[in-house]
Amino acid sequence: MDATVTAVGLGTLLGALARLSMLRVDYRQYPSYPQAYVIHLTLGAIAAFLGAVAIPALLAKDFAAGTFLSLAATQFREVRNIERETLTRIESTELVVRGTAYIEGIARVFEARNYIAMVTATLSTGGFLLADAALNTLPAAVLASACVGAVCIFGLSRAMRGLKVADMATVRPAEIEFDGPTLVVAGNRLMNVGSEAAREKYRTEALAVVIEPKDPNAKATLANTGQRQALAHNAAALLGVKKDVDTPEFTPIVRRNIETGEVNLVLIPAERDMDALLRAVLDTPVLEGAYRRPLAARAARMVD
Repeated sequence: MDATVTAVGLGTLLGALARLSMLRVDYRQYPSYPQAYVIHLTLGAIAAFLGAVAIPALLAKDFAAGTFLSLAATQFREVRNIERETLTRIESTELVVRGTAYIEGIARVFEARNYIAMVTATLSTGGFLLADAALNTLPAAVLASACVGAVCIFGLSRAMRGLKVADMATVRPAEIEFDGPTLVVAGNRLMNVGSEAAREKYRTEALAVVIEPKDPNAKATLANTGQRQALAHNAAALLGVKKDVDTPEFTPIVRRNIETGEVNLVLIPAERDMDALLRAVLDTPVLEGAYRRPLAARAARMVD
């Protein structure tokens, strides 16, 4: 078999495996249906093939291959749009919504994963051709390609993980109090709870935490309303929540203490476990659209 054909086939396989390795269902529930697996795996295989043929095409001086890569990039941007539209349409069915910032972050991740498949396939094909030219043995070339592919899958997957709230804040339990009808957590007045029955439910069943930012960058990030909505959604998704569509007073509350920059989260979970709530908050991803770095500016460093 021609070495180029073998290189392209192996590169396509490794690129598709890279996409498969990032396709999983968890508490965020995407993708959660068979059609989504078919869509994402098919697009991943197409991305891998386009990446695999790039180097052989350049070696053959067929520069038209660049046009196909540009076309692929356009199609992968459509993946982001499709995911954004799908999640936005089903947002109203969530008891605790994700929020537009969380949805946008999810959509970007799905687009980026196709590029990872493409890059993995390109580098794996290049590794095969380079090893084949240097060693002129098929087993060594296959091994080199597999090693390059494995490094790409592992390295790029780790690079895609991003920050979590645990990287920028500490989280501690907090007591729930009432000042008349006003719900108070760690001295921060959160909201008015008019019903005595609702207040009693908060006293006996609710859990609260204080999220304390480690630096001004974290303080600015946690001030973002999209990031705070993601905290509420994650906590409700992992612990459950005792509310329904007709009980808005039991919707998880996330409020910022404007004096200290701390964020207070209160919810009435289905499973009352403080350790689980602390872990859910710490593991919440820092959204790309919410991440702020004011300390990169001289003015912010002057007031820090």
